[in-house]
Amino acid sequence: MTALSLLSRPPLWRESRVGLELATLVRDPVFRGDGVKDGRGQPVLLIPGFLAGDDSLALMTRWLRSTNHYAKRAGMRMNVDCSEAAVQRLEEKVEVLVERQGQRAAIVGQSRGGHFARVLATRRPDLVAGIVTLGSPLTDPLAIHPVVRAHVYAVGALGTVGVRGLFRHSCLWGDCCTDFWADAQAPFPKGVRFVSVYSRSDGVVRWRACLDPHAEHLEIRASHIGMGMHPRSWRIVASELERMRKSETRRLAAQKARRKAAGRSGRIRRAA
Repeated sequence: MTALSLLSRPPLWRESRVGLELATLVRDPVFRGDGVKDGRGQPVLLIPGFLAGDDSLALMTRWLRSTNHYAKRAGMRMNVDCSEAAVQRLEEKVEVLVERQGQRAAIVGQSRGGHFARVLATRRPDLVAGIVTLGSPLTDPLAIHPVVRAHVYAVGALGTVGVRGLFRHSCLWGDCCTDFWADAQAPFPKGVRFVSVYSRSDGVVRWRACLDPHAEHLEIRASHIGMGMHPRSWRIVASELERMRKSETRRLAAQKARRKAAGRSGRIRRAA
């Protein structure tokens, strides 16, 4: 390993800040919903990161529900399944959310969850109003600390030898997830909001890998694990959800006006 690669290694020791970040959050007014606009039933799907489950975003989920967002978990005990299979299941969840609430959903994805959010938005812009990714290495999924990368390889090895529920090495280098990785790098659809939140002090992900060229980049100072419980992250999420909600309201109003105009045009033609 070269000196340069050693210098570029994320500072894993900075992940020890997560306890302090949580303590800071619960003392912050945003934790009580101060300054957060009413969600008006806006559908939101939250997707956890690698080796994490829904519980890692439980605080954010409860907070969104308390501010009247229709927030739903991804249904993951641990995010280690095949990427393509996981996204297909998540797509079904988003379909249900949209059908139930009558508007496109917003997606918040942390780390690996951000990859899933991006692919979902690319595939189904008819279902997704926008995404917010938290510490997601979008341009290079392996731009992570060697210790974490070793866990990726270990899970892949177990999946390759047949352990159910785990991704396989073919998910990265074979044909298993070819479509997934193509969509992860594809041009992002117009009319869908895309914000990537990153931290230069991220202890797991090389922050430059979060700078997807199709996204708006917002920097915070947080640990990787702590991004889902950092006051600044919550304020960004609240602001972006409000922005997506307003955009979706305008889109639905325009859609309704077009249908109404088409109906009038049809009646005129029939009368003639």
